[in-house]
Amino acid sequence: MSEKIIIALAGNPNSGKTTLFNSLTGSRHSVGNWPGVTVERKEGKVKYKEADITAVDLPGTYSLSPYSIEEIVARNYIVEGNPDVVVNIVDASNIERNLYLTTQIIELGKPMVIALNMMDVAEKRGIKVDVDKLSKELGVPVVSVVATKNEGIKELMDTVVKVKNKIIDAIPNQIDYGEKAEAEIARTMAELKDNPKINDKNLRWTALKVLEEDESILAKLGIEPSSDDEEEEMDLSGDIDIDLEDDMESLIADKKYGYISQVVSKSVKKPKERALTMSDKIDKVVTHKWFGLPIFALLMYGVFTLTFGVGDLLIGLIEGGFQSLTDVLKGLLASAGTAEWLQSLIGDGIIAGVGSVLSFLPGIIILFIAISMLEDSGYMARVAFIMDRAMRKIGLSGKAFVPLLMGFGCTVPAVMAARTLEDENDRLATILVSPFMSCGAKLPIYILFAGVFFRGNEANVVFSLYFLGVVIAILSALLFKKTIFKSKATPFVMELPPYRFPTFSTTGLSVWERVKSYVLRAGTIIFAASIVIWFITGFNFSGPVELQDSFGASIGKVIAPVFKPLGFGNWQTTLSLMTGLLAKEVVISTMAIIYGLGGAIGDAAIEGNVTGFSSTLRGVGFDTVSAYSFMVFTLLYTPCVAAIGVIKKETNSWKWTGFSIVYQLLVAWGGAFIVYQLGRLILG
Repeated sequence: MSEKIIIALAGNPNSGKTTLFNSLTGSRHSVGNWPGVTVERKEGKVKYKEADITAVDLPGTYSLSPYSIEEIVARNYIVEGNPDVVVNIVDASNIERNLYLTTQIIELGKPMVIALNMMDVAEKRGIKVDVDKLSKELGVPVVSVVATKNEGIKELMDTVVKVKNKIIDAIPNQIDYGEKAEAEIARTMAELKDNPKINDKNLRWTALKVLEEDESILAKLGIEPSSDDEEEEMDLSGDIDIDLEDDMESLIADKKYGYISQVVSKSVKKPKERALTMSDKIDKVVTHKWFGLPIFALLMYGVFTLTFGVGDLLIGLIEGGFQSLTDVLKGLLASAGTAEWLQSLIGDGIIAGVGSVLSFLPGIIILFIAISMLEDSGYMARVAFIMDRAMRKIGLSGKAFVPLLMGFGCTVPAVMAARTLEDENDRLATILVSPFMSCGAKLPIYILFAGVFFRGNEANVVFSLYFLGVVIAILSALLFKKTIFKSKATPFVMELPPYRFPTFSTTGLSVWERVKSYVLRAGTIIFAASIVIWFITGFNFSGPVELQDSFGASIGKVIAPVFKPLGFGNWQTTLSLMTGLLAKEVVISTMAIIYGLGGAIGDAAIEGNVTGFSSTLRGVGFDTVSAYSFMVFTLLYTPCVAAIGVIKKETNSWKWTGFSIVYQLLVAWGGAFIVYQLGRLILG
């Protein structure tokens, strides 16, 4: 019978923790949320010899003194989740800072293995680590690994199994906090010993947290924190060289860093003078005060050019494949004597709806690959850094731009990522403006309309939409911070990881997760929506009817006048926008069904692009100005129901959720109105 082992991967942000997780688990992992919170949870399976290992990828954290929800999740799992072994990932090129978390995990008394990662980066910087000496000084096993190259993984798993089975009897070294401090720690441990909520294995660590006045630990134990007016009974000034004003938390941190310095001095050799690394040299250009933003804009423009240049070559082939599938299935159903309504449902409803979305998959994949490579290389962290100056002018820190960047992929994780912001006003403002960032689900709409009305300039048009989304988000944030969310910008501290070449496995897994989510939406939400749309566009209370007499036409005709000043006041487009609330890709599915795009798809396949839709869209009144107005509206209007649900959960308020919906609709209508009216005025 195989042995079951649970390991927790813990480490600082940018230590290579997730890369190691992907190396261990490959595609054998699942993604969900931690119970009670919307922070992402990853679990993966590892089969190693006779052991079935479950790896849990914890959120990155610098210490076990939590400030953000991610840090709380990481600490609670290590302390209360009882993993069999904690694998602490330490960046060998930045070892001194990483070891602070290590010392805190050691004090917990958990079975532990240190994965000393990025040894190749450390060697390039002239840093030499004596792994055996480091292990001896810390009292825990240390294994050298290079996660990006899968080096040292077997040795790490061997050590994990041995630690779990106590074949390696590791006795962690204990930090000496000084005579007076140790006496206070011992006294606190004695007082806490009889507390029923205390785990004996964590007693010393809990005592330290009580002395540090960790709010969450005090609340759990039912201990009232001391007021600011109360004086400490201990005089700690004799134990240390600097005046800590009797601050136990500062004393403990100071002693930890002193201990870490001793460990590093005995086990790590660094070059006397640190030469500029390649990352430093690149940063002098890409984070430059004046050049940083133009470089980012050029890179994104290049991404969109690549997306259309390659994606368009494949779209026609996929469309042709779905048209052939439609013809074959309709023929089979007809020969089998099935009812015409069933043939229409499958051919004109399901295949037309789902196929119209999946036909844009090549462009989506190319965009995901490009964005993933920019993230994995370390460049996206620089984007947040260079945006700090601009963000501060609207009252937010550069840290708020990180969730906005995530919005280019999907609004749901972008809203969730706002939890990393400590200031509540900053968090709410960021949540409310995140939907203005153009998510990947809107790209099929842009590809269709840009391909029809702006042939040869697709990249310019789509780039302008992404840029407009950023501008509207920033202007909205400025409005909010000057009115309803007044507060000072919080300090922005962010570690810039070294540049790395994205690995095929890491990039591949990241793209696969995103593409899988896109395809699953096509197979579930869009599949179901296609059936509903087929029904409401082919029936009314009398039964089967012509399109213009259907339920959908009736609904669209009531609301259509609202959009007439925007240039697309027909019921077909109105109905498409309404169904887009389910998922933005459904806008294309609805158009495919309403306009009967089976024939248009065939024309597009022959031409190798989407211009086969041209006559259909122009026939209902679209031209270049109204087409751009329509894209602006889809960029800015209310996000999908999944995003609305997350906004409600994150704000815990129907008031802010309702405000978000109404505000985005008004901004979208106003933006599209200005575009259309100015466009007609200029172009005639």
